Amino acid sequence: MKLPYYKMLLLAFVFAGTSSASHAQLIGEKSTTITMDMRPVLQLDMSTPNQVEFVFDNVDDYYAGITQYGATILKVSSTVNWDLYAVGRSSGTNGPTFWDQQIQYGSDNPNAIPNIPLSCLELRQSRPNAGAGAAIGPFADYSQPFAPASAPSGSNSIYVNNGTNQAPSAEGKYIGGHSGTSGISGQDFLPGGSYLNQNGINSDYYYVIDYRILPGLPATFPMASNENASSFEDLVTVNGDGAFAQPGVYTMYVEYILVEDQ
Repeated sequence: MKLPYYKMLLLAFVFAGTSSASHAQLIGEKSTTITMDMRPVLQLDMSTPNQVEFVFDNVDDYYAGITQYGATILKVSSTVNWDLYAVGRSSGTNGPTFWDQQIQYGSDNPNAIPNIPLSCLELRQSRPNAGAGAAIGPFADYSQPFAPASAPSGSNSIYVNNGTNQAPSAEGKYIGGHSGTSGISGQDFLPGGSYLNQNGINSDYYYVIDYRILPGLPATFPMASNENASSFEDLVTVNGDGAFAQPGVYTMYVEYILVEDQ
């Protein structure tokens, strides 16, 4: 019986300069650097008429005042802690704390005063200030209802800073956040966020503002008050008995300031 005969041929594969497996690939690599610059954002959107008018042409308006409801809507978006406050301003023709008189309806009475205090404008915000825990004044914001004519109060009187850049103090009123350095959210600031994703009008980033002016009769503007409502700035208090507002057309403006809490 013959045994099977096998003849084998040995094949050798040699790749010069490498001992890698037969499926290895040559790869050329380059890279690029990506940078990201995340800058702080403070954005205040405001919806309001260009001019909010108060026309006092009947006795009832003098007694009860005129309220402009929902005249301004404020919407905040911020990536940092923030404070929001309002300031009453004028061009200063009658002084930095008074309305500008544009037209005078002739009165030679020496008790007719053209210097109407900016602080006679009252604000009311739609929701309380959730960042006012550090406030030490009687009114931390403008969320309280307008006081009745029979009980004059500085509860809603707008902040006036004499034409400077000074923010309200811890005794003053803020719309959101407050003066102070506690560093605790809710005590003196509101944290970054946006009205876009914070329950809309029910959030701390969305405010509807009402305005009121109550002249009284005679027109002395009894609601005008200083920052912490500790003293009145009505015409009688400042000028003495018998003083009243000179008839005419007056203008002022409200500046809303959104700042990073420091």
